[in-house]
Amino acid sequence: MLPPEPMAAAGLRGRRVLITRSADRARTLAALLRSKGAIPLVLPLIDFEQATDQASLDSALDTLAAGGYEWLVVSSTTTLRVLIGKAAERGTTASQLVPAGTKVATVGLSSRRALEAAGLPVDLCPTGEQSAEGLLEVWDSPNARIFLPQADIASPRLREGLATKGASVDAVTAYHTVKYPAHDSRRLTAELPAAVGLSGDGLPPQLTAEAVKARLGAGALDAIVVASPSAVRRIAQALLPLGACRLVAIGRPTAAEAARVGLPVAATANEPTPAGIATALETIFANEGNPQ
Repeated sequence: MLPPEPMAAAGLRGRRVLITRSADRARTLAALLRSKGAIPLVLPLIDFEQATDQASLDSALDTLAAGGYEWLVVSSTTTLRVLIGKAAERGTTASQLVPAGTKVATVGLSSRRALEAAGLPVDLCPTGEQSAEGLLEVWDSPNARIFLPQADIASPRLREGLATKGASVDAVTAYHTVKYPAHDSRRLTAELPAAVGLSGDGLPPQLTAEAVKARLGAGALDAIVVASPSAVRRIAQALLPLGACRLVAIGRPTAAEAARVGLPVAATANEPTPAGIATALETIFANEGNPQ
């Protein structure tokens, strides 16, 4: 028999959890943590800007719209934001950028929900490992021509893995990952569909790096949630030492980057969703008393 929900949530009661995203992107997770008695705070570490080479991106999008690709592979919800923005420039919608004969694949359930909320049915998504490796494990379309819009700092493992399986991959930089905040004139401004669930019940408090360092020094943070390898690198550059604060990674690539830079990971979320992150946090504090 499963334990009653109040006991499951008790481990988070009073826990101060830092989410390393901007307040608007963190509010769904923050709302869930708040419902479990935690105190969510945010410190944005990275932001996103439009790709410098818009001509290559526009050319690939023209090929996509003309039916020149058998697959569109979307590896992040930020890529979907780019597609929504580019569609708006063209006076259309993201779903209309993708012709009926082109299949859509993605790396995890969160991006699948976002794509489907934008009107893009997903044909392939891993249900086990939510990552590029997970998608490669279930990929079974040899010799396909693929459009893969990605971040400028995206790992080559997805592109190379698809190519190893016989695909012809057009990997195009869709956006740049930068230190927060992005430049006003280049920041991605397109919003994900409301159905993705970014509303929450209010924005959590947003801190500065100096305020976070002061809290870390005072032992006033219990956990930090980090969502990407680039955010791990920013933590290593700007926030050390973490003291007794636990690091929770969203996904194996993020955990691997933390290990590479010498940051111990207390838990890794099995799913890159608010529920998956909350579960990872609960496993850390389940056997500890609540903070006074």
